Amino acid sequence: MTPSEIQSIKQRFGIIGNAPSLNFAIQVAAQVAPTDMTVLITGESGSGKESFSKIIHALSPRKHGQFIAVNCGAIPEGTIDSELFGHEKGSFTGATEARKGYFEVTNGGTIFLDEIGEMPLGTQARLLRVLENGEFIRVGSSKVQKTDVRVVAATNVNLLNAVQEGRFREDLYYRLNTVPITVPPLRERGEDIYLLFRKFATDFAERYRVKPITLTPDAQQELMRFRFPGNIRQLKNIAEQMSVLETDREIESRGLRRYLPQDQSSNLPMLLGATADGTAPQGLSERDLLYKVLFDMRRDMTDLKRLVLEVAAGAARGGDGAGQAQELVRQNSHLFTNVGPNLSVAPYDGGSRLGGRPPEASEPFIINTQPATDYEEDEEAAPVEDITHETEEESLSLEAKEKEMIIKALKKHHNKRKYAAQDLGISERTLYRKLKQYDLE
Repeated sequence: MTPSEIQSIKQRFGIIGNAPSLNFAIQVAAQVAPTDMTVLITGESGSGKESFSKIIHALSPRKHGQFIAVNCGAIPEGTIDSELFGHEKGSFTGATEARKGYFEVTNGGTIFLDEIGEMPLGTQARLLRVLENGEFIRVGSSKVQKTDVRVVAATNVNLLNAVQEGRFREDLYYRLNTVPITVPPLRERGEDIYLLFRKFATDFAERYRVKPITLTPDAQQELMRFRFPGNIRQLKNIAEQMSVLETDREIESRGLRRYLPQDQSSNLPMLLGATADGTAPQGLSERDLLYKVLFDMRRDMTDLKRLVLEVAAGAARGGDGAGQAQELVRQNSHLFTNVGPNLSVAPYDGGSRLGGRPPEASEPFIINTQPATDYEEDEEAAPVEDITHETEEESLSLEAKEKEMIIKALKKHHNKRKYAAQDLGISERTLYRKLKQYDLE
């Protein structure tokens, strides 16, 4: 599908954004629409899953048939069978007349079952029969009826976990998951956040007949750093509040923070939701992973600088100090991996530089990151005093560290990308893109 075709679908259904993950989801929906395959849409609450069900229906041969959206979590367990499959008169208290269910009404059309994970087990068995044979039975009846309905389901929970916990039928899961579509959360869509905010601000300005809200550059960055657990729905509410309450139509970051719940912000530089051992949990975005890598590198560099200072100070004292320096280097050898080509271990030079006596064993003992240069000995300016500066030649390549973590994760899980992605805390799609970017395929 060409970019222009994807853009045409966005305009038709009012979808705002250019994130690659969003474009991919739209492409899958458009490709599967002409078929009768069952589709399972997954994504967080408020991320816009219902829009994809409308795309599938409108681009399918059933577009002239009826489309019904049903929230399975909003229907009481005692009445959901009647709502979906209908009932006969007198089948239960209050059933004063026969009633058609949604599957009977939408014959020839599409039914969207939102929050499918909340459906009771008994109803799941009835739904499985409809999907397999197109057959259903009204509540209180023994007559088997036929229906030709396409089912599009959506959920914001992990159905595999629900299967393992016995809350969802495994056979129904695999029957629904014929074609999966993942709708990305708002926090992973980058600049789409500000595009959506501008759209909502313009819409509410027209509705309330006021000047549209605008954000300063700092406020724009503040908005895009926010995690938005409520996704698009939460962003829309914030835009509406600001449109009504703000007298100054240009909002700075300080004013924006009043509308962003503090307990839902990213709290940087802390890694949100990190586990006790410092590893990234499942479900973290790519940005969170990069922050984790950055702070791991910073911690390693701090340890390395402390170690170099202790080595130099011990060697300068000579005698036992030099031997202690050797032992300190051996104990912390893991800090010197992948530091760079200039790293070397210099042999003892007879104490001409640091004034110490040679140890009994002729072992290397001091780390050099730069070529040695001669200098005039001066008792008032000891060499150790000038070692606390930061070396500017060190190259902290974030991409190299990220590539290294991806390689380690793949080796750990025997090249199984699904589990490697979970271990890294990113989606499989992000991992595939990174593999292509670093030529690791």
